[in-house]
Amino acid sequence: MKKKVLLVLCGLLLTSLTSRALAEELTVSAAASLTNAFTELKGDFEKAHPGVKVSTNFAASNPLLQQIKEGAPADVFASADQATMNKAQEDKLIDPSTRRDFVSNSLVMIVPADSKASIASVRDLEKLERLAVGNPDSVPAGRYTRDSLASAGLWEKLQSKYIFGQSVRQVLDYVSRGEVDAGFVYGTDAKQAGDKVRVVMKMEGHEPVLYPVAVVSASSHKKLAQEFVDFILSPAGRTVLEKYGFDEPR
Repeated sequence: MKKKVLLVLCGLLLTSLTSRALAEELTVSAAASLTNAFTELKGDFEKAHPGVKVSTNFAASNPLLQQIKEGAPADVFASADQATMNKAQEDKLIDPSTRRDFVSNSLVMIVPADSKASIASVRDLEKLERLAVGNPDSVPAGRYTRDSLASAGLWEKLQSKYIFGQSVRQVLDYVSRGEVDAGFVYGTDAKQAGDKVRVVMKMEGHEPVLYPVAVVSASSHKKLAQEFVDFILSPAGRTVLEKYGFDEPR
């Protein structure tokens, strides 16, 4: 009898420990351009929450949304544009009451550091051969680029020159390795590349680059997810984001 009671108690203890472990795991899906900043924020959050493990998933915003839609585990979603988060909200994939704009960014044109290309205006892009652009169908930076070039009457004219990347970081890699003549990335990405690339100009003619974050509706850890959102909005979180070149939302 005592053995049976002991086994039952052990079973209850294991169940309790398992539930606690699950409650202390958090999955954050974030736009590729947030990789460096969120990797540091993840470590800081874990230090401030002993026993909590944060898993991060970085990719272009649209594929992340599709993953969440298909049931991939995610507790927090941070996109690099409003359109993707709007879609998530329309599909009831995020809790709209938790949605916050937390940083802004800029779109810039970059060239390899050793480039000899003379680019004084966007019109000079017609003289180049290969341009790295995020795929507008899935990469927010690609949509910003499309809108910017379209406003200058160049998007269609330059079609034959585009090398499409599946994330803004892939575009950055193309330029860093000198595989293209120029590319379009966020200012924060150019900063991370250091002396491998050179910023030629800040792009205009597109909507503001504003990043929203929200708790995922299907999250099993909503309280902890909200704490992570609150953390990145806190002064400590802001300091980390500014360190990587992000500005306050505007």
